[in-house]
Amino acid sequence: MHPSFFDSHSLRVIQAPMAGSQNHVLAAAVFNAGGFGSIPAAMLSADQLQTELSNFQSINPGSQNWAAHWGPHLPLNVNFFCHTPPAVNPHREVAWREKLSNVYREFDIDPQTVGTGPGRAPFSEESLALMGHFKPAVVSFHFGLPRADWVQQLKFWGIQVWSSATTVQESIWLEHNGADAIIAQGLEAGGHRGMFLSEDLTTQVSSFALLPQVVKAAKVPVIAAGGISNPSAVKAAKALGASAVQAGTIYLTSHEATTSALHRQALQSEAAEHTALTNLFSGRPARGIVNKFMRDFGPLNAAAPAFPLATAAVAPLRAAAEAKGLADYSPLWSGQNASDCQALSAADITHKLLQGWL
Repeated sequence: MHPSFFDSHSLRVIQAPMAGSQNHVLAAAVFNAGGFGSIPAAMLSADQLQTELSNFQSINPGSQNWAAHWGPHLPLNVNFFCHTPPAVNPHREVAWREKLSNVYREFDIDPQTVGTGPGRAPFSEESLALMGHFKPAVVSFHFGLPRADWVQQLKFWGIQVWSSATTVQESIWLEHNGADAIIAQGLEAGGHRGMFLSEDLTTQVSSFALLPQVVKAAKVPVIAAGGISNPSAVKAAKALGASAVQAGTIYLTSHEATTSALHRQALQSEAAEHTALTNLFSGRPARGIVNKFMRDFGPLNAAAPAFPLATAAVAPLRAAAEAKGLADYSPLWSGQNASDCQALSAADITHKLLQGWL
C-alpha cells in the first residue's frame, strides 16, 4: 500500500473497533463526518456480522462521493481477532470458579450453572467468504495475522490488510507477512493489547515512544493508536510520522455508541483516572477502569482461564451486578486518558480530531 491511500481519501481519523460498545451506526456517522469507521467482528456470529455490513451498506453516505473514492469497496474497516482458540482445561475452570465462589454466593449464583465458552471467535473461512462478498476497503486484525493464504485472498480482492503492533518487532513481522499498514498501539490504549509475539508486558511502551520507532522500522504507513483524544494529540502523532490516527475511548461516550449507562458514567467520572491492564474478563491483558473485581482478584490473575475462555465465568456476575446498578464486575474498557470524554455526536468528535491535521 502506498501512503496516497490515506491522502486521496482524507483517511486521517479512524474510529477504533470497540466490541460491545458500538455497531454500524457509529461507523457510518464517523464516515459521514469525514473520518473512517470500523465494525468489530470478534463477538458477532456470521449472521450478525452480515446484518451489520448490510445495514452499513444501506446507509446513504451523505454528500460524499462514495463510488469515486472507493469504487466497489465499502468505506469501512472490519476488525477481527486472529487468536488460536485454546482447549478448555476442566481443572483450571473448576479452580477458577472455586476462587469466585464467595462472589457467586453473594449474587445467589450456582457455580454449577455457569457455562464455558469462548465469547470471542477468530477470523475463519466463513469470515473470509463474507469479506469477499461485501469487500470492505480494510480488514484489520488483532493478535497478528490469520493464515497467509487468507491474507493473500483479501489482498487479491483489493482489500487493505492492517494489524496492530505493540512493539517494533511485531511491526517488522507484520510488514514481512503482508500487512499494508501497521496500527502502532501504545500502552495507553483501552481494551485488549494487540501483542502477539510475546506475553511479556514489560515489552509494552507508550504511544509516543512506540510510534517513531515503528515509523523508522516500517516501509508501510503507520497509524497511531493510544491516547488520541484531542487535536493536540493528533498533531503530535502527525509530527512523529503517523499517516493517520485511531481513536477509541473518545467515541465511547458519543451519542451513536451503544456503551452502557454504567460504562458511560464511569468514563466521565474520577474513576476513569485509574485504569489497569487486566486478564480477569477475557484471559488476556486489556485496559479498563479499575473496579471491585479488579481490586479483589487482580487485576492480573494467573488462575484466570486462557483467552478468551475467562469470559464465561464472569458473565453471570456481570449480569447480576448490572441488574442492581453496579459496574463491579463489568469490563469498563478505557484508555489512560478519558478526560476528553463527553456526550457528543460522533460527527462533533470526528471534526474536532480532524482539526489536528490542519
